[in-house]
Amino acid sequence: MLGRGVAAAVFGWAAALLSLAKPLVAAHRGNFTYDRHNFLLDGVPIQLIGGQMDPQRIPPAYWTQRLQMAKAMGLNTIFSYVFWNNIEPTEGSWDFEGRNDIARFVRLAQQEGLYVVLRPGPYICGEHEWGGFPSWLSQIPGMAVRQNNKPFLDASRNYLEQLGKHLAATHISQGGPVLMTQLENEYGSFGKDKAYLRAMADMLKANFDGFLYTNDGGGKSYLDGGSLHGILAETDGDPKTGFAARDQYVTDPTMLGPQLDGEYYVTWIDDWSSNSPYQYTSGRPDATKRVLDDLDWILAGNNSFSIYMFHGGTNWGFENGGIWVDNRLNAVTTSYDYGAPLDESGRATGIYRQIRDVISKHVPAGTIPEVPHVPDLTTIDDFALEPAVALFDTRSDKPAVQAGSPVPMEKLGQAFGFVLYEHRVSAAVSGAIAPGDGPRDRVMVYVNGARVGVVDKTHAAPAPVSVDLKQGDVLQLLVENLGRIDYGQQLREQQKGIVGNVTVGGDAVLEGWSAYSLPLTDLPAALADENSETPEIKDGGAPVFYKGTFGLPAGAGNDLSGDTFLSLPNGVKGSVWVNGHHLGRYWVVGPQQSLYVPGAYLYGGNKPNRVVVLELEPKAGADMVARGLATREWANHPDPDVA
Repeated sequence: MLGRGVAAAVFGWAAALLSLAKPLVAAHRGNFTYDRHNFLLDGVPIQLIGGQMDPQRIPPAYWTQRLQMAKAMGLNTIFSYVFWNNIEPTEGSWDFEGRNDIARFVRLAQQEGLYVVLRPGPYICGEHEWGGFPSWLSQIPGMAVRQNNKPFLDASRNYLEQLGKHLAATHISQGGPVLMTQLENEYGSFGKDKAYLRAMADMLKANFDGFLYTNDGGGKSYLDGGSLHGILAETDGDPKTGFAARDQYVTDPTMLGPQLDGEYYVTWIDDWSSNSPYQYTSGRPDATKRVLDDLDWILAGNNSFSIYMFHGGTNWGFENGGIWVDNRLNAVTTSYDYGAPLDESGRATGIYRQIRDVISKHVPAGTIPEVPHVPDLTTIDDFALEPAVALFDTRSDKPAVQAGSPVPMEKLGQAFGFVLYEHRVSAAVSGAIAPGDGPRDRVMVYVNGARVGVVDKTHAAPAPVSVDLKQGDVLQLLVENLGRIDYGQQLREQQKGIVGNVTVGGDAVLEGWSAYSLPLTDLPAALADENSETPEIKDGGAPVFYKGTFGLPAGAGNDLSGDTFLSLPNGVKGSVWVNGHHLGRYWVVGPQQSLYVPGAYLYGGNKPNRVVVLELEPKAGADMVARGLATREWANHPDPDVA
C-alpha cells in the first residue's frame, strides 16, 4: 500500500506538471475521473492540493496576483463558491460583470497553471448573506429553500442554467481548468431529503460537465443525510475523523473514491462582538503545529485537501452572513480574513511559508515557483471628515408603504441596508418597546428625533428600551439588516426589518406605520449637493453622512502599492465608501477595527480620493477623522449601547 501511494503521488505530480505548464493548459482536453483510491487525470493519479478562494470577495484587478500567490504556496487547485444573490440580485436580472465574472476568474486560474473546483450551490453557506440565496426568494408563494419544493427548484434551475451558460467551455473535457462540481453544500447538516438532492444533482449534470461530489461533516448523521447514490462522498473538518467516518458510514460503493478534505479549517470565523476576539493561527505555535501536521499527514497518505480559507477576502458592502448560536445572531465581520495563509490584503502570513514548506516535501523539487514580491501597505495621514447630510433627510418624500402594521424589508423589494419605520402617536403610552417578533436585527429607537436606545439581536438578551410616548410624538425605528443567517435550520425563514406588530408595555399595539426604504445600494444624491444644509451633530441624534478626501503618498499608486486599512478612531458604527465602492461596515465592538482599502479602488497622483462615512451614532464634539494604516488593527471594546 505504501509503495502504491508513493508511486501515485510521484506520477500524479508528473501529470500535473505537464497539464499545468502554461503553454499547454489551453490546448489540453483532459479526462478527470477517479477510482477507489485516486483522482485520475488522463488515467494518471493526481492529488488535489487545493485552497478556497472566492472571486466575488476579491477585487477583479487582484485576481491574478491572488492566484499567483496560491501557485507559489504549492497549490494546484482553487476551490470557489459562487454567490447566487450577487448574480441574480432581482428575479430574472443577471449580472456577470466585475466581481461576478466567474468565467474570467476561471480562465485566469488556468493561465496561472491552476485547476478549479466549482462550488455553485445554490446553497453555499460561506458566511455569506443567506448562504448565497437572493432575498427575493422569500417573497415567492410556497417557497421552501433546500427542499424538494417546486418554487425553490424552479428558481434554482434558472440560476444554474444561466451560470452554466456563463461557464461554458471552462471544463477540463473542453480544454478548461474545471475538474468537478460540488453538489449542494454540507446538506447533511440541514436535512436528508434525497428527492431534493437527486433533483439538484440532475440540474447540475444538465448544466456542468464532469462528475459531482458531496461535501459533509465527518459524522454518521451528516453523511447519511448529505450523500447520494452515484455521487462521490467527501468530508470536511478534521481529516482523520472525516476520512475514517466516510469509510465507516458510507457503504454504497458508488459513493466511494479517493479521500478529500473539502474544507480543512486553518482557523475560524470572526463575528461582531465585544467578546469575540480575532481568530488567527500564525504566531500561535500549538495551532500552527496542528495545521502543519494535518496537511503533512493528508499528503503522505496520498489524499487531497482544500484549505478553508487559503485567502478569505472581504465581505463587501452588506454581503456578510450570520450564524445563530445560543439565541444570538453572530453577525460576520466585513473582513473575511479568516486567519488565512494569504491575508485579506493578499500578503503572505507566517503560516503561508510554513505550509509551503510542508507541501514542498511531497512534490518534485523545483516545481513550486518563488513567492512573488508584494509591496508593503501604505500609510495615509489623518484627514478630516465633515458632516454632509443626515440619513433621514435622504429618504424619499413619500414612504414606500403605509400600513396598519410594519411590513418586512423584503416586501419593499429591498435586500440590504436599513428600513425607517415611522409612527405618529395617537394616544399616550409608555413601557418597553417590542419591535415585532424580535429585532431583525438591530433596531435604533428615536422619539422626536432623539435616540432613546437600541434593541440588538447580537445579544442573546437584548437590553429593553423603554419609551414614554405622548400624543403627537413621532416614533421612529431604524432597522438594520446585519446579515441573513447562512447556516442551520434558521435558514428556512430569513425576513428582515419588522415582522409582526410593534407593542409598548407588553400589550399596547401601535397601528399606523410608514416605511421608508434605505438600501444604500447607491449613495444619496444629496451628498453631491454642495449647497445642502450641514446637519447639526447632537449626542443621541440621527445618523449622519460625513465626507472627506485624501491623496496617496508618493510611491503609492492604484495597485497593490496603494493598499491600506482605513481606521476611524472616533467612529462607533456605520459604513464606509471610497470612490463609490462600499467597503463594508465598521463597529467599535470589534474585533475588526479597520477596513481594507484596495489600491485598485484608488486614484494616484494629485487626484483626490473621496470618502463617505455613514456614522449611525454621531457624537457632539468628537472630530471625525480617518487614517490609512499599514498594519491593520484587531481589538475588542465594550458596546456603548449596552448599559
